[in-house]
Amino acid sequence: MAAGERRNNQSEEDYLETILILGVQLPVVHRIEVAKRLKVSQAAVNKAVKLLCARGYVYEDGKHLFLTESGKAYASAVYERHCIIRDYLLARGISPENAESDACKMEHLISEETFQMMKRGLPGQ
Repeated sequence: MAAGERRNNQSEEDYLETILILGVQLPVVHRIEVAKRLKVSQAAVNKAVKLLCARGYVYEDGKHLFLTESGKAYASAVYERHCIIRDYLLARGISPENAESDACKMEHLISEETFQMMKRGLPGQ
């Protein structure tokens, strides 16, 4: 993502991040796990997967979902933002539940400048 480029596709990012996380937790990722984790219908997952495949972020072998290299890079960047924001909020006394919930929303909206400030503001960064 280019410097200063505004990211605004929350749904796409949520699907990619979910596939990334499930890929670490499970031996293979099925659409049903994605649907359960995101609390959406399988039809919604099918539509999203079709779009993510067309954009070159995901591929499938019929049953299993895999991130392409570009999909993995994009998902990893989104997940890093989530973790940094969550940890920043936790370090400032926000409850774990609110820090997690707010990070899920903020990761898609904040500017790169704000994200870098949060990243610098964490111990050990």
